[in-house]
Amino acid sequence: MKKINLILLLLLSCGISFGQKKKAAAPKTPFVWEAANVYFIVTDRFHNGDKTNDHTYNRNKPTGKLRGFDGGDIRGIIQKLDEGYFTNLGINVIWMTPVVEQIHGGVDEGTGFTYGFHGYWTRDWTALDPSYGTKKDLAELVEKAHAKGIRIMLDAVINHTGPVTSEDSVYPNDWVRTTPKCTYQSYDTYINCTLVENLPDVKTESNENVELPAFLANKWKQEGRYDKEIASLNEFFLKTGYPRAPKYYIMKWLADYITEFGIDGYRVDTAKHTTEDVWADFKKVCDRAFAEFRKKNPKKVLDGNSFFTVGEVYGYNIGAKRLYDFGDRKVDYYANGFTGLINFDFRNEAKLGYEELFARYNNLLQNDLKGNTVMNYVSSHDDGYPFDKKREKPVESGTKLLLAPGISQVYYGDESARSLDIEGTQGDATLRSNMNWGDIASNASTKEVALHWQKLGKFRKKHPAVGAGVHAKISDAPYTFSRSFTKGKYSDKVVVGLDLPKGEKTISVGTIFSNGSKVRDAYSGNTATVANGKVKLDSAFDIVLLEKL
Repeated sequence: MKKINLILLLLLSCGISFGQKKKAAAPKTPFVWEAANVYFIVTDRFHNGDKTNDHTYNRNKPTGKLRGFDGGDIRGIIQKLDEGYFTNLGINVIWMTPVVEQIHGGVDEGTGFTYGFHGYWTRDWTALDPSYGTKKDLAELVEKAHAKGIRIMLDAVINHTGPVTSEDSVYPNDWVRTTPKCTYQSYDTYINCTLVENLPDVKTESNENVELPAFLANKWKQEGRYDKEIASLNEFFLKTGYPRAPKYYIMKWLADYITEFGIDGYRVDTAKHTTEDVWADFKKVCDRAFAEFRKKNPKKVLDGNSFFTVGEVYGYNIGAKRLYDFGDRKVDYYANGFTGLINFDFRNEAKLGYEELFARYNNLLQNDLKGNTVMNYVSSHDDGYPFDKKREKPVESGTKLLLAPGISQVYYGDESARSLDIEGTQGDATLRSNMNWGDIASNASTKEVALHWQKLGKFRKKHPAVGAGVHAKISDAPYTFSRSFTKGKYSDKVVVGLDLPKGEKTISVGTIFSNGSKVRDAYSGNTATVANGKVKLDSAFDIVLLEKL
């Protein structure tokens, strides 16, 4: 008996109790694609991490301003990842422009001689362009990003190859068409045509078996990987039953980046320039590849989320709901492989007042687009009409983009007011200047802007309610609103106040936080206790981001 009492005494002294239930751990904050904070990088323009790959394939001809390779690469992205740059911005997805091998030559489309620095002029889908880095670099980027809870989304181009140059022969005529040029007057004249002169259009409508292009077979033989690539193609077509049509070759090659590296999503380029069934098939191929990767590498997949695809249906806007109108035909891309579409009108609607903007987006996303989403932006790589081209309102840009319902797309340099108006450039080159790291390091006003984006970004990342939750206005003056989100056992609620007085302020929290609740303002770091449905704070800022402690 003495021994039993002694054992009990020892157990109690070690903090072990009996008859008491352990307090349930709070559910882990889930990653929700509909609330993602995406950082979009033009790979060549972000950061040069490896100067040894700056001059590949003898791409040394003089170019138009900002139309050649400038040195940015995967290694540069890794370096900024290691430094915590994306974590400090609250980024949980990195989207990079295509990193596959580009045409070796260049062309002048009327805006100056240009090389494929942007990544959209593919020569070989199975290889990385050495100017961007190696497959070893890509593997390291995915692994390190995942370790920080950040997903990697690559860019898929199936619609076209790169232009024909003296160094880059055209794909065979059973693979591509080189005429007519699109007139953009109807569904057919967006699809069965070339986007511009000398940009061969892949015959994505074809289901005919075609041979591998001879130049590609010869290239692989010279590189010592022909047998491996052919065996992999044979396995794919045997397993899927698809015909050896051009689109399925390309889908297979793009899916290889899923099975080999475990990427998490694809942004799909020029989606409205193929028939929509192409994207339904592409999603099936991607899902199959992701399932295969998950089965073989269960510890390398971040969570139970499905592979994500977001489409570039140029000109689509959230107000169109599920349909894009070609004039003679309406297409539901959401029903054909896409969970999200890029919203090309946010940069216009950002001119609206906060409540009008937020309430409109909430109504559409919680009703007509429920289960799907849009990706919003204030500036991008090929939109010449950004919300704030002169970068005169970078704080307002951040507030509206990062607090709007839907996915936020932060284009590299939005957070540092990188110039979008570069003298001497032609066309979209002005939107693709080199990242302004010097300003971030030494310019006081740039640092202030960046800090604003960091605070909002981290708040958004921590709270899926911001992008995916239900929006409700609490009061007009001062303007406050709530967002509420529930997924399974997880629940998330926040209250936000904008255009508030600096210094002492009182914010109504409605029924979101009960009296006696302790809350924190994520913008100032101050804490308070809810009393009579309100919170009193004293901060030097006109914005409040309330979260429960």
